[in-house]
Amino acid sequence: MAAPEPAQSDPTTMPPAGGIPFVRRTSVFSADDLRRAITRIAHEIVERNHGAGDLVLGGLYTRGVAIARRLAVAIEQFEGVAVPVGAIDVAFYRDDIGLRPVQPLGPTEVPVDIGGRTVVLVDDVLFTGRTVRAALEALNELGRPMVVQLAVLVDRGHRQLPIRADFVGKNLPTKIAEDVRVRMVETDDVAEDAVELWGPPEVAP
Repeated sequence: MAAPEPAQSDPTTMPPAGGIPFVRRTSVFSADDLRRAITRIAHEIVERNHGAGDLVLGGLYTRGVAIARRLAVAIEQFEGVAVPVGAIDVAFYRDDIGLRPVQPLGPTEVPVDIGGRTVVLVDDVLFTGRTVRAALEALNELGRPMVVQLAVLVDRGHRQLPIRADFVGKNLPTKIAEDVRVRMVETDDVAEDAVELWGPPEVAP
């Protein structure tokens, strides 16, 4: 999951853990690219599940919720089915509680009973897999779905747990020190969506 941070117009900014300034390396998705990726993922979800009648989308705060809502809109447009969308906060289920402050991002709310249904967890960036593990634990308290799947905009690798996304907008090889930053109009102070790769400045040989 991408770390929430304020949008900045300056080309350099401090990395999440402090240290040397990060610089923008490259654009991963433009606003149009992101729109197309969400449309494609929506079609793949419906195709994999032979329809949308039993689907529930569960967005992980913060940007995962916005992506889940966009997926639901796309599915309703081409499938004619209104898919329920919930929001999941993993703050109290993380495995690093005690190592850093617990920071709840919002209420966990799912508008329907998930028992026996297909729940698609939705996040912006898949990294170590620990956020998804926490989401599975949070979901377990809400009921027993028939199937749980995972949709992400970007899979950047470096998994620390045996977790794999079922639906991916883009597989992006990254270095461990780099940062994938997702900006969406619903959640960030930006005029248009963007996904960018940031990292420390390249050192000249």
